[in-house]
Amino acid sequence: MKIYKFLSLLFIGLILLSASSCQSNDDRDNSQDTTPGNLQIKFENGFNNLGGIVLNQTTQTSSSGQKHQFSTLKYIVSNISLIDESGKEFKYNENNPDKGAFIIDQADAVAGIVYVNLTGIPKNNYKKVKFGLGISQNAYLLGMDGQAEFWNKAKTKGMSWSWAAGYVFVKLEGKYGSTAAEKEFMNHTGNMGNVAANNTPDLYREITLDLPTTARVTGKIRPSIHILADLNQYLSGDTKLTLNTSNDMMMGSSPHLVSVTNNLTKMFTVNHVHNDED
Repeated sequence: MKIYKFLSLLFIGLILLSASSCQSNDDRDNSQDTTPGNLQIKFENGFNNLGGIVLNQTTQTSSSGQKHQFSTLKYIVSNISLIDESGKEFKYNENNPDKGAFIIDQADAVAGIVYVNLTGIPKNNYKKVKFGLGISQNAYLLGMDGQAEFWNKAKTKGMSWSWAAGYVFVKLEGKYGSTAAEKEFMNHTGNMGNVAANNTPDLYREITLDLPTTARVTGKIRPSIHILADLNQYLSGDTKLTLNTSNDMMMGSSPHLVSVTNNLTKMFTVNHVHNDED
């Protein structure tokens, strides 16, 4: 009986040792696997109390009581960064619009979502996402050689002026009114060329968002970050705005469009993160 108990305990010990060894090898293999992965960012444009925006249909009432709806809703995002648990930042094609700038166009939305797919992301656990609204001066001042591909794309999408003037950062068009959205408006924000040389405001803004769930990028897992953009901030943000004949047809970086830009930087929030196998 003693021999039987001894053999049983020895057998159990060998099983536990084997399992521990396998687990250690698995952990070691996983930690040594540095295969980069992919990551997807989903932009969903809406009004805070009405859900997704349907162009030419969805009407919102501003905090000042003004009705407005969009027929065109586009903006540029660039210089996307991912920040890991230790605060280290991975910059995705920084100041390289050809590879790292994207046009979020509501007309391209699929079931209300515009997709941005990023490749070659280092394996890591990411806690924050950062991106620019517009194109930075550092990127713009590289000239045409540094961004010819994206410049042509922006031109096709109506998101550029002449090269000397630069890019349209945000293009908002539609109708507004006191009781119904009937009168047309057009607000196009963007820098006026070299802002230092031209002594004009720099409307490029960077936004940093916390992720409610860690985005775990591996060679097998492709996280999807779902960002909501609340366009109610346009007129009802930190600076309450009312459209009228003095500002309803504006392009560039006027004081009104500076206020529009500052309002829109507050419109983004991360709704959720999915860690799905690629």
